[in-house]
Amino acid sequence: MSLQELIDSASALSTDEVVTVAHSRDVVLPGKAGLMALITLDNGHDHTKPNTFGPKGLGSLNAAIDAALARDEIVAIGVTGKPFILAAGADLTGVPKLTDREQALALGKIGHGVLRKLQDGGKPSFAFVNGVALGGGLEVALHATYRTVSVAAGMLSTPEVFLGLLPGWGGNFLLPNLIGADNAVKVVVENALNQNKMLSGPEAVKLGIGDVLLESADFLEQSLLWASKVLTGSVVVERAEIDRGEAWDAAVARGKGFADVKVSGAAPAPYRALELIAAAKDNDRDRGFAAEDEALADLIMSEELRSGLYAFDLVNKRAKRPAGAPDKSLARPVNKVGVVGAGLMAGQLALLFARRLEVPVVLTDLDQERVDRGVGYVHGEIDKLLAKGRVRPDKANQLKALVTGSVDKSVFADADFVIEAVFEELQLKKTIFADLEKIIRPDAVLATNTSSLSVTEMAADLEHPERVVGFHFFNPVAVLPLLEIIRADRTDDASLATAFAVGKKLKKSCVLVKDAPAFVVNRLLTRFLGEVSAAVDEGTPIPDADKALSALGLPMPPFVLLQLVGLPVALHVAETMHRAYPERYAVSGNLAKVVAAGKSSFYVWPEGKPVVDPEVEALVTVGDKPSTADELRTRVLTALAEEIKIMLDEGVVAEAQDIDLCLLLGAGWPFHLGGITPYLDRTGIAEKVNGTRFLPKGVAGLA
Repeated sequence: MSLQELIDSASALSTDEVVTVAHSRDVVLPGKAGLMALITLDNGHDHTKPNTFGPKGLGSLNAAIDAALARDEIVAIGVTGKPFILAAGADLTGVPKLTDREQALALGKIGHGVLRKLQDGGKPSFAFVNGVALGGGLEVALHATYRTVSVAAGMLSTPEVFLGLLPGWGGNFLLPNLIGADNAVKVVVENALNQNKMLSGPEAVKLGIGDVLLESADFLEQSLLWASKVLTGSVVVERAEIDRGEAWDAAVARGKGFADVKVSGAAPAPYRALELIAAAKDNDRDRGFAAEDEALADLIMSEELRSGLYAFDLVNKRAKRPAGAPDKSLARPVNKVGVVGAGLMAGQLALLFARRLEVPVVLTDLDQERVDRGVGYVHGEIDKLLAKGRVRPDKANQLKALVTGSVDKSVFADADFVIEAVFEELQLKKTIFADLEKIIRPDAVLATNTSSLSVTEMAADLEHPERVVGFHFFNPVAVLPLLEIIRADRTDDASLATAFAVGKKLKKSCVLVKDAPAFVVNRLLTRFLGEVSAAVDEGTPIPDADKALSALGLPMPPFVLLQLVGLPVALHVAETMHRAYPERYAVSGNLAKVVAAGKSSFYVWPEGKPVVDPEVEALVTVGDKPSTADELRTRVLTALAEEIKIMLDEGVVAEAQDIDLCLLLGAGWPFHLGGITPYLDRTGIAEKVNGTRFLPKGVAGLA
């Protein structure tokens, strides 16, 4: 088929595509450089709905490029986007509907066929990266001869590996040949698997993705001026020479090691991307693009991608419209925040509130030394942001001025939202809330960051229990996007709406959770870790237990996770859950011994690799009934399937999708697994344990 035939055939299937139109206009370049055909990509919506490329959008771009190439008076082609957006890559909404590999293969061929005209057309081409450029959007720029980047541009990346895909329109070949294999591996694989890390405009130019960084106020005008200088020869673009020796191979090997740590071989996408980057060392462009087409087609038809798209949809749609949240018009304004406590968690919360809400935040604690240490921590973190260029000096000074401390809780008298972040002890929290109620206004929200305790019980003795909510963050607060918002038995709609409004301003993904022990994430993690700990107590060696779960591609092994959570915290939550559900939650005697001994981990880390601490080995007592890897995986997944069904029956969350969302955003459950419930459905465990699946057929690619 010709390129146009491929476009027409694919367009016929793309019935729901929001078409990004390529609008072309003639621009007379400064300095008598000639006439440029300036193509602006625009889907007709504002910046909240980014440009994306489906077959019809690629067809529009193809027609615009062809028209420019056909005109002798056009000396160059420029491509830019609507305000704040170049393009956010391929339109993936139609991918789950593809049933034939040839259809998937055609998508790669169309993208390559259209975009390579920017290289092969015989006229110099310029990409003016004015804002978001993700995936295929960034690949548009990579195909251009030259690239300008706005200093205000953010979200530049190739996130495909994060979803279970790979850059499919040239990225695996063009990037390493432009910025070297080391940087390409970082952008394509490491950043994608590192919570989908994005590049800023300055970072992209520093890596060599862009040729020049320009101010945002008059970005297009300056880009056209720069382009004219390139065309007239007054500016010569020089690019770094690419190391095609051992450094290329070393970069690919490093990327493979990184992928092993992140997904343990359980997801094919990063490995396929690394194969293509490795081949790009010697491949010509035609072979590189053809190999990319084949890899893209394989991954589009894979279970991992369908799972990744389900997860992506949850994070980008359901998380923005939390199920069960009250009418947002009920939310009260929050112009001052109080934080009870000045430890590490309290400091993280204070920093987040100050940065996102930009309102006064005051911390309190038992003595001035603790208060000073807490405020000092926040100010120190702001200084780090300043040093990294994340905030400007005036903003840093403003944020520091917002965060203060006091030993006198009367400073909360005019606060609209007060959150406690003290030790997980119910009576302590009840006492704090009782003291606060004498000080704060009746309509001020009282929030608790408890990870497992009853919010209802915490509020039981208050005069105004209706304004108490659970506001459970995950550590590290700045990184993990989940916020479990817990409605206690007597929480009213206005307080709950205020909590959701605050969570949104904090840029967190909020999920409404019933007041049940340990809520969602900690409840499931405790059940998970409890089964693993029980297997170890029965005789399974700790390294074997960790390795047994690696096939799931979890972000870290169970006993490494225990160290991150903190052994005392894990023990406390286990004890809480045992009191609530003794038939399903046990308390590991060995964990209790290790905590009592003051140990912070089951491992020591000589040379950066985990080895079971000999002192821990001497402490623990184990049985003589070790589990095989298959037995332990089945045991863990069976327990999770049982617990999730119970949670849904109890109404802890509205639907199974909310369980998936919580684990994706609060526990690092891998996107390529698509969430825990579709994984349990696909493996047959859900039906075996509960007699039914969690999700209907057709969801998350389920057959």
